[in-house]
Amino acid sequence: MSVAVPVSGQPQAPVPDEPTGSRAARWVAYALAIFVLVSLVRVLTGADDIDSAGALRAALIAAVPIVLAGIGGLWSERAGVVNIGLEGMMIMGTLGAGYFGYHYGVVAGLLGAMAFGALGGLVHAIATVTFGVDHIVSGVAINIVAAGLAAFLAKAFFSGLEGGGPTQSPPLPRPVNLPLAFLADPLGELEEKHWFLVSDAASLLRAVTDRISVVTVLALVLVAFTGWVLWHTGFGLRLRSVGESPSAAESLGVDVYRYKYIGVVVSGALAGLGGAYLALVAASGYQNGMTQGLGYIGLAAMIFGNWRPLGTLVAALLFGYTQSINLRGSTDSLHALLLVIAVVLVIVGVLMVVRRAPRNAALLGVAGLLFLIWFVATDSVSSKFTGMAPYVTTLLVLTFAAQQLRMPAADGQTYRKGSAG
Repeated sequence: MSVAVPVSGQPQAPVPDEPTGSRAARWVAYALAIFVLVSLVRVLTGADDIDSAGALRAALIAAVPIVLAGIGGLWSERAGVVNIGLEGMMIMGTLGAGYFGYHYGVVAGLLGAMAFGALGGLVHAIATVTFGVDHIVSGVAINIVAAGLAAFLAKAFFSGLEGGGPTQSPPLPRPVNLPLAFLADPLGELEEKHWFLVSDAASLLRAVTDRISVVTVLALVLVAFTGWVLWHTGFGLRLRSVGESPSAAESLGVDVYRYKYIGVVVSGALAGLGGAYLALVAASGYQNGMTQGLGYIGLAAMIFGNWRPLGTLVAALLFGYTQSINLRGSTDSLHALLLVIAVVLVIVGVLMVVRRAPRNAALLGVAGLLFLIWFVATDSVSSKFTGMAPYVTTLLVLTFAAQQLRMPAADGQTYRKGSAG
């Protein structure tokens, strides 16, 4: 149960949270519906790459740094601190992975990246929690300083090293893959038969078993761990209470500053781990500017996911999928996506009718019809469409489902110790 707190700071009537089991069941139902839809579209259009193992594996690799940044932001914002600085903390994570990974190995690279990211989180916490600096100003400053500091330190760390230079590290050791490759061949045979649902399931299983990095599994475990800690432990209840009503939490004996610091430092560490994934798994080493705004996309994924771990994961997978399809340059798959989007928009429009939101339903229905016309009238689609798809999707969610999105009540507010009494 959560307490809605208006600007005045006076608590209103408790707002019951949706049971965790019901929420998980709903997301599973959504995932199964999308799975069936994509399989049907693949059969009808012949766009086999739309859910091939290669495309799904690329999507997972693209999604992991986004979801790590997203759940990092979730830790911070559930404690009441807006963390726009996720991008900068991820940048510091890439640098930490490059330096420690090169000199001391993979494990040290991961830990070093988390330490560098946590240091950025600590700076953000000192500025916002202790000194009351505006959260957006502090986060933007961290992003700017981190980009410049990383470029400066990269020149000092990597210049003169064999294979390195002023803007990049030498090749780094890669984390081990889970020993599941023996499943790839039989799953690949099923995938190549292009059977409805069966081949799609085989490609999905192949994507998560063929050459999957242990860091990818660690990221997925951290998503589940975040959900468990924040919603099923006393510690998590206290941390979330700080983000909902710090005055009420303090009156009950909760050390508000302590929990805010913990949330923001953990946030930075997770964003730093996302940077390590970029340097050690997604690429072969550190390069200046390799985050390319993924920290911001992680923040968007967190909002898309309604400040929940599972929703953040789904949003990150969506963003990662559109990026992977775009990079693979499969024109058939890009065109088939138009049909998928058209059907989804129409279905959501019908749901809006059920929820008595006729205006939104009409807009979604018109949008779905336009995508359907686009699909029927063309044979291909520009790759620029999928490049902007994650951002358009986020805007649609914020526009049509904003009434169902609920940020922590005290998120972004400056809190001074002792204000409870």
